[in-house]
Amino acid sequence: MDDSSHVIDVTTETFEQDVIERSAEVPVVVDFWAEWCGPCRQLAPLLENLAEEQAGRFVLAKVNIEAEQQLAAAFRVQSIPHVIALRDKQLVDQFMGLLPEAQLRTWLERILPSPADELVRAAEKLEATDPSTAEAKLREALKLSPDLPFAKIALARMLHDRGESGEAKELIEALAKRGFLEPEAARLKSLLEVESVAEASGGIEEAQKAVEEHPDDLSLRIPLADALAAGGQYQAALEVCLNVIHLDKTGVGVQAKETMLNILNLLDAESDLVSVYRRKLATALY
Repeated sequence: MDDSSHVIDVTTETFEQDVIERSAEVPVVVDFWAEWCGPCRQLAPLLENLAEEQAGRFVLAKVNIEAEQQLAAAFRVQSIPHVIALRDKQLVDQFMGLLPEAQLRTWLERILPSPADELVRAAEKLEATDPSTAEAKLREALKLSPDLPFAKIALARMLHDRGESGEAKELIEALAKRGFLEPEAARLKSLLEVESVAEASGGIEEAQKAVEEHPDDLSLRIPLADALAAGGQYQAALEVCLNVIHLDKTGVGVQAKETMLNILNLLDAESDLVSVYRRKLATALY
């Protein structure tokens, strides 16, 4: 097959890039085969024809197990043909043996992204350069699949970024009704809550003034923490919350803890600030 084909030969050295990384963009179907395998020779043209027919909706990666025994061992290939499918860097399905074309098409449909999924992917690629078209694609995706979580998350992110927080909040609240949130949705929820309180307080200067005028009212320090976080002063905001917890662990400190967790959710989970202040919070509470 030439370089423009949707069918590629893969080796141990190229597997990470050509299969794992590529599956983040498009589903990859991996066919483990060998020259001496009769069923493999029957299955191969079926898979190859489907790859060309689908014209880029998936990539067919062929692995000769005689030449790539390390890969075969890694995927516990014991009999061939053995076919696996990856999406978003994860193994999502597999089968062994020779399937007739009709069954193969049915299996493939479970692997391929739905029209709504494809609209979301297209929107994410356009988000930075053509946000209006990206938004239209996301709304179209949600018409096709109203409960598609990543369409709601992407749309909420776009709406928030251009200042339309009301609809963004509605989208995140709808997702939260499931009882859980994806990491990006959780981050957006925290960001919307922090910004909402910060806006109501009038910003950092007004919130600071309120604290100075009523130093014994610890509840006024919560809007100050949110305002500081909304302004990017995360460490200062975390210190305000921590001080409230030290002063009143079971009263206003409960709200301070929730605010602190919201602020931590805004940061990179691997950052030093997060690890330091999670430890400080645990120490303050227990």
